[in-house]
Amino acid sequence: MTDPAPAPGRAGTAEGADASSAGGWLMPSETDRHECTWMAWPSAGYTLGDTPEEVAAARRTWAAVANAVIEFEPVRMVVVPADVPVARQHLHPDVELLEAELDDAWMRDIGPTFVRSRDGARLGAVDWVFNGWGAQSWASWEHDSRIGAFVTQATGADAIGSALVNEGGGIHVDGLGTVLLTETVQLDPGRNPGLIRADVEAELARTIGATTCIWLPRGLTRDYDEFGTRGHVDIVATIPSPGVVLLHDQQDASHPDHAVSRQLRELLEDARDARGQRFEVVGVPAPRTLADAEGPVDWSYINHLVVNDGVIACTFGDEQDDASLGVLADAYPGRRVVGVDARPLFDRGGGIHCITQQQPAL
Repeated sequence: MTDPAPAPGRAGTAEGADASSAGGWLMPSETDRHECTWMAWPSAGYTLGDTPEEVAAARRTWAAVANAVIEFEPVRMVVVPADVPVARQHLHPDVELLEAELDDAWMRDIGPTFVRSRDGARLGAVDWVFNGWGAQSWASWEHDSRIGAFVTQATGADAIGSALVNEGGGIHVDGLGTVLLTETVQLDPGRNPGLIRADVEAELARTIGATTCIWLPRGLTRDYDEFGTRGHVDIVATIPSPGVVLLHDQQDASHPDHAVSRQLRELLEDARDARGQRFEVVGVPAPRTLADAEGPVDWSYINHLVVNDGVIACTFGDEQDDASLGVLADAYPGRRVVGVDARPLFDRGGGIHCITQQQPAL
């Protein structure tokens, strides 16, 4: 626990994390074929909302995402038993409902992270410890902390336990051993007190086959507010194909994320992936809307879900929507990009990627 961490902003390589010693597991790229997408239905708390209008907006938005995904691949929705009738009213009839108790509805974070055996024959599911995004005062996780195991059992995947407090929104991979992550998430004292980079890298090597960890120093500014995650990477950067990074590009100098975008671009252009190659960094311009009643927004087109033959992307009723979804279309050739209004999601602290979790096909 006292080994020195790699220099700030540099990629760290997990010792011994090659194909023969990484536990036999590898997290595939999100662009690989999926068996299905997992989601959870909003049933309580701030995610659902306090007023009839907020409740309707939450249900409408979660359903819009599920109903967009079902056009490309199966959707399995975890639902509190009492909410099965209302969920069925909103969802496409082909969406499968599975009953379990929930605290919240951010499946990316409460569900498992799926991996495959090196020979591609077995499905594994990493059940991270979930503690409400670093034991935040407003969060509850009595039920959500069990959803990883529930989903794992439902899939028949091999269960891969982990003592690391982590969420699926805190990592992005290229399927070749590269992982993007954020110092303020995995090294958050509220999540993993006392851990250093080497500890995290060793666990990611064991569980998801990571051989090269690229540490971002921080996430977007709004993500550090009350209902934020303290820096999830999945609204900041993603890897659409080996050697390419899509980066949130806040072009307005008056927004605090303008400086963040510049800092992260410099770091990523200097980083090397698991193959030892540099990245092409492609900026995805942020929405032109800069603020709402709560302050500077973190609206981001990066927080999309790649599905079989498609991309489900966030839109914001913003004049930038069409152009930035065009950047996504170029980054994912051959896939149809479908936009869903994600403003109600971002009002609650997340986006489309945050409420979904892909299960890779074997």
